[in-house]
Amino acid sequence: MAPISESDSDNEDWMSTIPEELWDIPLSSLAIPGSHDAMSYCLDITSSLVRSESDTFRLLDRVFYCFTRPLIYKWATTQETLRTVATWLSDHPKEIVILACSHFEGLSEKRHEDFIYSLKNIFGFKLCPRNADITLRGLWSSGHQVLLSYDDQAAARHKVLWKGIPYWWANKANADELLQYLERQKELGRPDGFFVAGLNLTADRCFIASHPQVSLKTLTMENWESVKKWLEDQKPGADPTNLNIIAGDFVGFIPFCSLVIALNKKLLKQRGP
Repeated sequence: MAPISESDSDNEDWMSTIPEELWDIPLSSLAIPGSHDAMSYCLDITSSLVRSESDTFRLLDRVFYCFTRPLIYKWATTQETLRTVATWLSDHPKEIVILACSHFEGLSEKRHEDFIYSLKNIFGFKLCPRNADITLRGLWSSGHQVLLSYDDQAAARHKVLWKGIPYWWANKANADELLQYLERQKELGRPDGFFVAGLNLTADRCFIASHPQVSLKTLTMENWESVKKWLEDQKPGADPTNLNIIAGDFVGFIPFCSLVIALNKKLLKQRGP
């Protein structure tokens, strides 16, 4: 496959440059590029495996440490810390981010409150309460820049935390199977409010072990043309088959963000002159 040379730069201020006709549309009806980030920046090659890994894989890890750890480390990458996000938002006052926190395995109630306190401390007045006007015009007027989804009952105690955001995750390493899954989900109808359609290709432990020369980046590149063609046919909006947040891996490495943002032009055609 030939290298992809398209650019995905110059999108850091896309909300501030979006046509005024879209300023009063809820963010849940816009096409918004997203990034799948498992917060694995805290891992290093000596980190212990989580309890959810199978006994077989944990045994292999103990016996063949030099083989399994480079594989795990290669597939576990991340992008930015939350404090970097907060700093970036201060430099881009018209940009809005939606952060989703979930999968709190084994987290106690006290740890939840400690974590929530940290989130409030990091983002402060930028946090958007649940009853806010979530159009661009409304958020710009209020100064809120962060919609923080927190997928735990602890969220109910904090008005600046939003409920968990549904995530369509195919858990497939093949583009055809991924896209078939998403089409089936569209037939069932989109959830109310925010939701994520994941274009993430996922390799399970068997795939990783049998393809030692493959990384998440090469897997993405090999399947990109099929995913790109499907993505260009999608539409944002409130209709049952429309999409909202579209998430992928390696944002910026391929022209993913540009393609998602461009989908909003279809809303202009729907609204007419």
